Amino acid sequence: MKIDAKQIKQLREESGLGVMDCKKALEEADGDVDNAREVLKKRGAEIVANKSSRIAKEGIIASYVHTGGKIGVLVEVNCETDFVARNEVFQGLARNICLQVVATSPAFVRVEEIPEEITAERRKWAEDECRDKPAEIREKIIAGKLAEFYKEKVLLNQPFVREPEKTIQDYLNEAIARLGENISIRRFIRLELGG
Repeated sequence: MKIDAKQIKQLREESGLGVMDCKKALEEADGDVDNAREVLKKRGAEIVANKSSRIAKEGIIASYVHTGGKIGVLVEVNCETDFVARNEVFQGLARNICLQVVATSPAFVRVEEIPEEITAERRKWAEDECRDKPAEIREKIIAGKLAEFYKEKVLLNQPFVREPEKTIQDYLNEAIARLGENISIRRFIRLELGG
């Protein structure tokens, strides 16, 4: 089957992946762009899984000071090589993470960083909220309330402010698939004047 160059271009612009990756995905999907997107997502998830065990010790510390100098952010984003650290896509990712932290004021990078006592306190609060609900749905309600807390306070679980249909973890996974290296957000600090 002959693959249309316009379809390849469209997929390439959407995914940021190379021409050959997009062409192979379209061939695998018999020219169907929607199915090719799914193929690329699956391939991206496989790349992320393969890269996640590799050590990311290079990277950059990105900064952003909001207009008027009232809020400032520093974010450390790590990758495997200094070559990727200098890449425009990687640096754009770091800038966008800074903007995310300014806009949403998360408290933690990942769920695992939340102290046990905070998780226990949130769980107890959720249990108290649904005490009068039937037992069979109580655990689902508690899980939902904890997920909402994580979505608000954990950077990787937050909706990406520039593309709210994605989480920051999804955005990070796309960058890993696109750049071919493990990338991690190590830490951030957010300073607010008078805060």
